[in-house]
Amino acid sequence: MPIKSQAQRRKFAELLVAGKISPEVFERWNRGAGGKELPERVKPKARAKTKRTTTKAKPKRKTTTRSARRKKRLARTR
Repeated sequence: MPIKSQAQRRKFAELLVAGKISPEVFERWNRGAGGKELPERVKPKARAKTKRTTTKAKPKRKTTTRSARRKKRLARTR
């Protein structure tokens, strides 16, 4: 994975001087960037916003005729 910014390049050079990484590792990462002009810092990519889903619409209540409602009411009282 190549170095992506000047700040990263400085950090790897610091680790190399401190002896925490080998010169081969530094060269491999630095070579991946090539001779490109790198930005000072790289901002992380913005996360994709999640789509909000709407709740399912409740099914409409079936309307009944007057006579059917009367029959139901009479059946409950009996």
